Order: sequence, then C-alpha cells, then structure tokens
Amino acid sequence: MQDQIAGGGILHRRSLLKAAGAGVAAGFLVPVRATEDWMTHAGEVQSEYGSPSKFARLKREQIGGHTFGPEAGSSSSPLQDLNGTITPNSLHFERHHSGIPAIDPSKHKLTIFGDVARTLQFNYEDLLSYPMETHLYFLECSGNSRRNSLARPLDLSAGSLNGLLSGSEWTGVPLHYLLDEAGVKNESRWIIAEGADAAGLTRSVPIKMALDNVMVALYQNGEPLRPAQGYPMRLFVPGCEGNISVKWLQSLKVQKTPGYTRDETAKYTDLLENGKAKMFSLKMGVKSVITSPSGKMQLRRKGVYEISGLAWSGNGAVRAVEVSADGGKSWAEAIFQSEPRPLALTRFRIPWRWHGQKAVLQSRATDDKGNVQPSRDSAIAGYSLAGFYHYNGMQSWGVSEQGMVKNVFV
Repeated sequence: MQDQIAGGGILHRRSLLKAAGAGVAAGFLVPVRATEDWMTHAGEVQSEYGSPSKFARLKREQIGGHTFGPEAGSSSSPLQDLNGTITPNSLHFERHHSGIPAIDPSKHKLTIFGDVARTLQFNYEDLLSYPMETHLYFLECSGNSRRNSLARPLDLSAGSLNGLLSGSEWTGVPLHYLLDEAGVKNESRWIIAEGADAAGLTRSVPIKMALDNVMVALYQNGEPLRPAQGYPMRLFVPGCEGNISVKWLQSLKVQKTPGYTRDETAKYTDLLENGKAKMFSLKMGVKSVITSPSGKMQLRRKGVYEISGLAWSGNGAVRAVEVSADGGKSWAEAIFQSEPRPLALTRFRIPWRWHGQKAVLQSRATDDKGNVQPSRDSAIAGYSLAGFYHYNGMQSWGVSEQGMVKNVFV
C-alpha cells in the first residue's frame, strides 16, 4: 500500500487526515436535524465546583487496599480514557501507606533542621509568601507496570497495568530558597524528608538533587493540593520514583549520610538475581505505553485507526518514539502531539490500518540522553522476580482477527 511505512499496517501521518476527511465529507451528504430532549428545555444551573459529564464515565482503576489495612493501597489513572498530557486532579493516581490524613493547614508546620546554620520552621502562610515556580512534570510510582514482570501476561487495561503514572502542572517554592536560608553546611550530602501521615514515611534525597529542580509543592493544576496528593504541602522531586516526593511534608533533616529508613531499605529497593539489592536508584527510566488501542478494548470496524500513547523519561525529554504493529519486526517513528518537555509526559500518535489481521502493537521511546526503552526480556534481566521496582520494558498489545486487544508478552 502506498502510504504504508512499516509492517503490520503502520501508515504515513497523512493517512489519518485522509481517513478523517473522507468521514467528514460522507457526513455532509446526509444532513440531519434532530430534536433531542436536551434541546427542548434549560439545562442544569451553575455549581460551586464543576464535575464531568455523566456520560464520560471516568473513574480510577485498580482501587484497592491491603487485606488487613484497607487504608494502605493504590489506585490508577485510566490512561486509555484520557488524551493530552495533563491528568485531571480527580483521576491522578494515588498511593497511600496509612490512608489520607485530614490536615488543618493552620496547625501544620515544615521544619528544616540538622546540619544547617539555623533551624527554620514554616507554616502554610509563610510558604505562600515565597516566590513560586510552575512546571509540567510526570509522577510515576516505582512499582508502575510491575505486573508485566510476572510469568504470564494479565488481561488488563492500559490504566490497570501502567496507570500509576500521571502528569500535572505543579506549582511551589523551589527548595533551594529554603535551604539557602537555613544555611546548609558544606559537608552535608543528604536531606531526610518525613511526612505527617500516620505511616511517617521517610525518604533520603541527595543534596545535589535537592538543590536542582526540587520544590515544596503547594498547587496542582492551578488549585491547592488535594489531601490525597499531600495537602497542604508535599516535596516534589521531578523525574524520580513517586515515593520520594513525600506527601504531607513536615520535616527536612540535613545530614552527611542517607537515613537508610524503613521505606528505602525494607521496601523501594531493587532486588537482584544474586540476592543483593540496589538502593537509591531514584530516577525513572525512559518509557512509553500505547494507550489506544490497548488492553480490554475491541476494534469494531475495519479501517484506519490512530495509535496514541504516552512517553516520558526521568533523565530528560523524550527525543523520539517508534511504533511497531508486527511485534518489533519493523518500526516507524511516531509524531508528537505536543512539544516534548523535560521530565514531563509526551503524547505520540501514528496512523494504522487494520483490515482484520492479527497484530502486536508496541512503542519504544528514546530520550535526549540517548537512553532507549528496553524490551521486556532486557528490562527484567538481572533482577529477582521475587520483587523489584523501576520496570520500564516495552508494553505489547496483541490484536486478534476479531479485533480484541489483550496484553501479551513478546
């Protein structure tokens, strides 16, 4: 076929415009003037806080807590139902170790102490008076996509498998302002951040990283942080595993060594095949996932579809995304829907013709540091399957002749 640029039906970008144009033209041949119920009377009145259409049926996925403590659990963003690169606050993924505390900001304080010239304490109003910055960043749980490291593929949606990932506009006070004011001593190398929830989650952050682009976040997508995202304040460490962006931030201790806390020794380390464990592998690797067509979907017609998905990297900006429809035998470079930004989600797309053939859809991202997303086999090589984090292997979606889309391993 003239427009095909890779095996399995991957098409040139112009093909989608041609297909869309043909559909629009056909629609004009049969003009319809319908009188629906909503056209006959006034709609609902304005509300104090908006809500989505009841027809959109948007909701988080895989909502569940621990058997013995339901407050400890997670929920995923429904990636397959969204577009663009910003996740609505109501659909941002969640991960909690002891539920969501209801913190009164007038009684909450952030203390900076340890190896500093002076101990400082800030209340919420104090921080609101500091200069703020706004940036688009992704946030990903280090356990995201971990199910794809299991022995057999699970028949789940893109959100259920990969939805511990969200993108937002974060606004807050650059941490270096506060550290400069406290006067960090030259020999100090780490900051120990602690949250105010019942779990008292505590993580170590290298000083070099903390002085770069880390912030004390106060707003998400223009509104004050929601309780589930750390209200009234959270640490935000761009490009790193979500757990280190400590929510409900109450203290920052400056010291010479890491804290070696429970949350970075007993958990959130990468167990290797030889029995050893990697610690402080904080950066999230280059990664991508096709969100449409994706798991649990069905193609209900033959013709041209748009393959669409998300790509990101904890080491910089996404430089390119390649897409395959034949299980990696051939690849074509996708186009970006928006300008790639460092440490932010990037949406890609490419046309694909499905005429009833079996297919395996994959995407492979490359970042501006030259890192390339690995295959599943490469991503799990050297790690113990008993448990590790930071899985970034390629996601594969198998398409049957009947148009059913399922998670598969290739």
